[in-house]
Amino acid sequence: MNVQKPNPAVDKSYAFALRIVKLYKQLCDENKEYVLSKQVLRSGTSIGANVEEAIGGQSSKDFTAKISIAYKEARESQYWLRLLKDSGYIQMNQANSLLTDCEELVKLLGSIQLTMRQKIDAS
Repeated sequence: MNVQKPNPAVDKSYAFALRIVKLYKQLCDENKEYVLSKQVLRSGTSIGANVEEAIGGQSSKDFTAKISIAYKEARESQYWLRLLKDSGYIQMNQANSLLTDCEELVKLLGSIQLTMRQKIDAS
């Protein structure tokens, strides 16, 4: 039996992606908004996909490259969420909750990036 240890980056990025998918559906169904919603869907779900790819990386450099992409996608998601909030497509409380989750991902992925760069530089 293969029991996997909890991985905060995997768990948080997956939970965030689920929230983004629900937001996308809400924006399309309730607001008939398809352009910005597609952008936040792509960047918000890409975070977790890149974290998963990083875990399957062939080397430390490969892992770091994928984590870096996930970090950039999280930053991009912050942008789209702020834009959706400020343009009135999503309510302040929903936007702030999503932005808080996204900021946690940015900090977590940034920390992983820094640690990996230090390991690569030390070797």
